[in-house]
Amino acid sequence: MSERPKHLFLERQSYRRRRLIDLIRMCPVIGAILWAVPLLWRTDGAEQISTSDAVVYVFLVWLGLVLMSAFLARALRDGGDADGDGS
Repeated sequence: MSERPKHLFLERQSYRRRRLIDLIRMCPVIGAILWAVPLLWRTDGAEQISTSDAVVYVFLVWLGLVLMSAFLARALRDGGDADGDGS
């Protein structure tokens, strides 16, 4: 009487492509969280972080996001080419 649930099989390439797209969608969230980190830094006392250090941090995060986006876009494009070959 009880039927076994059908298992959904996803091809490895399709599964990896979907996870890569999920990671690309998370990039703005990751960037927003990383850009908010300087708001948690101390602004008074002996262990104060200078404004110039905060600006350098923000631009390094920006550069990291650009590089990560370029890498992920290339990986997504290369993965799409493999699907077109029938491999």
